[in-house]
Amino acid sequence: MLFNSFVFILGFLPVTLAVFYGIGRFGSRRGAALWLAAASFVFYCWGDPARNLAVLGASVALNFAVGSRLSLRPDRRLLALGVGLDLAALAVFKYADFAASTADALLGLSVPLPGIRLPIGISFFTFTQIAFLVDCHRGLARDPRPAHYALFASFFPHLVAGPLIHHRAVMPQFDDPRTYRFDPSRLSYGLTYFALGLFKKAAVADPLGFHADRLFAAAASGAVSTAEAWTGTVAYALQLYFDFSGYSDMAIGLALMFGVRLPVNFDSPYKAASIVDFWRRWHVTLSAFLRDYLYIPLGGSRRGPARRYLNLFLTMLLGGLWHGASWTFVLWGAIHGTGLMAAHLWAGRGRRLPAALSWPLTALFVLLAWVPFRAATAAETWTVWRAMLGLGGGPGAASLPLAGALVALAFVVAAAPNSQEIMGYGARSRWPVWSGSLGWAAATAGAFGVALARIVDAPTYFLYFRF
Repeated sequence: MLFNSFVFILGFLPVTLAVFYGIGRFGSRRGAALWLAAASFVFYCWGDPARNLAVLGASVALNFAVGSRLSLRPDRRLLALGVGLDLAALAVFKYADFAASTADALLGLSVPLPGIRLPIGISFFTFTQIAFLVDCHRGLARDPRPAHYALFASFFPHLVAGPLIHHRAVMPQFDDPRTYRFDPSRLSYGLTYFALGLFKKAAVADPLGFHADRLFAAAASGAVSTAEAWTGTVAYALQLYFDFSGYSDMAIGLALMFGVRLPVNFDSPYKAASIVDFWRRWHVTLSAFLRDYLYIPLGGSRRGPARRYLNLFLTMLLGGLWHGASWTFVLWGAIHGTGLMAAHLWAGRGRRLPAALSWPLTALFVLLAWVPFRAATAAETWTVWRAMLGLGGGPGAASLPLAGALVALAFVVAAAPNSQEIMGYGARSRWPVWSGSLGWAAATAGAFGVALARIVDAPTYFLYFRF
């Protein structure tokens, strides 16, 4: 089920909210939590019930069983088994075709492609549960209640595209009686946050996607002009940001409607003045996961500079592969890994660029790296990069109005307050924040109306669903 669909907005969400607060008010908190877990499974299984129920149900059952044992007695072998089974499931569903095609290309083995369809959100709920197992082993998490754990693993606002959550940060909120008391101001606050994210997705990201898709479709034929390459790449960079940050805003807003606070996932990444700063701002919860559960276990910076740089590179390489089963994602990870190594080496020597140079250079680096992230093949990547350098020679040119609109939007993104600053969500800001006033209600209704008008024909998938 999609957040940006009428069946969700007009059906699933109001029914789930009403029953949740009804049970919490007149029944029991345990019953309300159980209802929310069941509703979350319905949300995930919508459209393909049998297959999705089997995938999510098996994942939840496996990790609950392993986590329960680890909570009673830490055991490295059991932890390795649990994490190994999670990664094995992810490998089968996400990387089987990639492995077969790579073996065929390198060894000429003519391995048939398994053709396994990727379950939506498997990367997110797998990583969330891997973090739970590690935290259980470390004594940081414990959940002996099956229904409670099922709610943690399947809570629908974050289930299919994040943000990645920690059990110890989110689930204690479901033990708080205030979570189950209906609060109109909390509902309106969450609805405003949701409307902001929906507007980002439907009114900004989707129109930008048209121009980005046109560029990369042309790149597949090998004919792209310099103007098309730059405008299309900028359009994709903005589309990706508004699409994914819009989803994250909707997730935060939905969770707030149920009395739960999720972590912020974006902090104005296109304002970053270095590639290190960019990764503190972009997909914040994934960056934290990679740091805590991959980079630090690899040794972090504890084993000397050379090992530190290697660990950074490997972390980003695997982070790229996490995003997708393609060599273009590996290339994207390698680019960012190299960039992080260079940035830390530069900073380690006490050097620093002036802000007038550091921001545009960071923006350019990130923009060029988005090309392999979006391109289907290395050949398409090279075609776009050549065109951006003025070597494309393809026909056609981007319109001046489009180019001007993209530049204006890019500067707005770089200068304007972000969602949490606008909403006053865990951030200090000199900008006006949400107040629940009549003016805010009118603004929310306007954004909501524009977004709904955009999704009348058919809602579009979120870009990170394919990861």
